[in-house]
Amino acid sequence: MNTEKFQEYLKERYYDQIKWYETKSSRSNNWYNRIQLALIVFSAMTPVLIAIEWGLSPSSLLKWFPIVTSVLVAILTSALKTFKFQENWISYRTTCETLKKEIHFYEAGVGDYADAEDKQALFVDRVENLISRENTLWLSVHKEQIRRGNKV
Repeated sequence: MNTEKFQEYLKERYYDQIKWYETKSSRSNNWYNRIQLALIVFSAMTPVLIAIEWGLSPSSLLKWFPIVTSVLVAILTSALKTFKFQENWISYRTTCETLKKEIHFYEAGVGDYADAEDKQALFVDRVENLISRENTLWLSVHKEQIRRGNKV
């Protein structure tokens, strides 16, 4: 592999994939943390709202607060299970960090790169295998969810 093609690969594929995995990891992490915080708040509020003697008329809207918070807990818990924000965050972050590590090994000429005849071709092959493995894992997880009827 010549240097020009390798630089093009780095620019158009490798760094693009790192950016994609960083973005997806960050978004999944943010969603996971927000939903977890909301679950903590709503779960803590529900028994308090039930225990409070509102002294309100039966037609008061405040009597619905405990019911609403309970429903929100159920919805948010289902969203965490369905969309797998934590699992995606960890998977995307792991792939991203593994991709980043690969270029350091390449540049330092260590590991498999120490004795490689064509270090650039080896780098491309290893990076594509990492990306392919992540894609295959993602596909198998989603096929299993569809098979179980968890996701359409």
